[in-house]
Amino acid sequence: MNDTTRNKRKILNDPVHGFIGLPNDLIFDIIEHPYFQRLRRIMQLGLTHLVYPGALHTRFSHALGSMHLMMEAIEVLRQKGQVITDEEAIAANTAILLHDIGHGPFSHALEHSLVESMSHEDISEIFMDCLNEAFDGQLTMALDIFKGNYPKKFLHQLVSGQLDVDRLDYLTRDSFFTGVSEGIIGTERIIKMLNVWDGELVVDIKGIYSIEKFLVSRRLMYWQVYLHKTVLSAEQLMIKILKRAKQLSQTNIEVFATPALSIFLKNNYQKKDFIENKSLIEVFSQLDDFDIFSSIKVWQRHDDKILSKLSENLVNRNLYKIELQNKPFSKEIISELKEKISRHYNISDEETDFFVFTTDVVNNAYDLKHENINILLKNNVVKDITEASDQLNAAFLDKIVKKYLLCYPKECYLL
Repeated sequence: MNDTTRNKRKILNDPVHGFIGLPNDLIFDIIEHPYFQRLRRIMQLGLTHLVYPGALHTRFSHALGSMHLMMEAIEVLRQKGQVITDEEAIAANTAILLHDIGHGPFSHALEHSLVESMSHEDISEIFMDCLNEAFDGQLTMALDIFKGNYPKKFLHQLVSGQLDVDRLDYLTRDSFFTGVSEGIIGTERIIKMLNVWDGELVVDIKGIYSIEKFLVSRRLMYWQVYLHKTVLSAEQLMIKILKRAKQLSQTNIEVFATPALSIFLKNNYQKKDFIENKSLIEVFSQLDDFDIFSSIKVWQRHDDKILSKLSENLVNRNLYKIELQNKPFSKEIISELKEKISRHYNISDEETDFFVFTTDVVNNAYDLKHENINILLKNNVVKDITEASDQLNAAFLDKIVKKYLLCYPKECYLL
C-alpha cells in the first residue's frame, strides 16, 4: 500500500489517560521514526522497579501521554478565547512529544555518565534539529517553542515550566505504575482551569486547591519515589559500574559492550563533540537500556574484580547500604569503612571509592527564582500561588532540602 494512502490517524489505548488520538500525519510519522521508537526501550523511572515492581513503563508512553494533555490544554485555552492556530497547535504537540527524546539509557540515572556536561534537553534539541532536517523544516516552529523563542510564551510554558503538561503526566503516570497514591493529582481539573493572561500561562482562581495539591504531591513523590534511598542506592551502583567500565576501556583493557556503548566507553564526549560531529547523535540513537544491562550481565564474569563484583551486585539486587542525614558525614566514618573494604577485597585505597562514598540529593517542589505559577483572581489581578494561597507559603514551597548520602556494602556490618 502506498504510504500516502495509509491511515495515520491512529487511536492508542493508554492505561492512564484512556484513548489517545494522533492529531495529524506529521505526529504519526515522527512516532514511527527510529529516534522516537527508541523510547520504547528506555524505562521512565530507570531502576525504580527494584523498589516498586510495577514501575516498568517507558519514556515512549510518557511522551504520548504528555502530548495528549497538551492537546487537551490547547482545546481549553481556545474555548476561553485564546487564539491558537492549527500550525501552532501542531508545533506545540510536536515539541512536547519530543521533549524527552534526548534521554539516554536508564534516563536520569546515567545522564552524565555516558556524555559529560550535557543534559538530556541538550540532546533532545540535537535530535529535533536532525528530525527537522529529515522532515523538510516542518519542526521549525516546534523547535522555537521548545527553546522558548516563540512569541507566545505560554506555549513554551506548557512544554517546560513549573506547571507544564510534562509534570502533569509523569506525576499521574508514575503514581499509577508505582502504586504510590501520594502522586495522584487532579490533572483534568488543573487543565480545565488553565488560562492565559498578558501572554503567560495562569490558573483560574477556582483551580487553586488543585495547584496546592499538585505542589505537595510533587514534593512527596520525590522523597517517596524519585529520591527513595533504595532507588538512589541502585542508581549510584550503576553509575559506579559505568565509571569502572570506562576506566578499563580507556586503558586498553577489553570490556564487552555493544558497538554503540563501546564508543561511549572509550571516549569522553561533551556537547561540542556532538556539535562538531553530527554522526555522534546517530550512534547515541542506538543506545538504550538493553545495551547497558546486557553488558552488565556479561561484566559479572570480567577479570577485573571491581567491575565483576559491582555488576554481580546490581544483577542480584545486592545494593549499597545507604544512610541519609542533613549534614555531611565525617571523614573518620568514611575512612573507617574504606579501610574495612580495602582489607576485605584486597584493593587499593583509591579503588575503595567504588564501594564507599558520599554524595547528596536536593528536593525543592517549587522554584520561585525560576518561574511562578500564577493565579488569576476574579478582579483580573495575577498573584503567585504562594501569595494567593491561604494554605501554602513561600518559605515551605521554595525551601531547598538537601540530604547527604553515605553508601557502602552491606557486608561492612560483618567485618
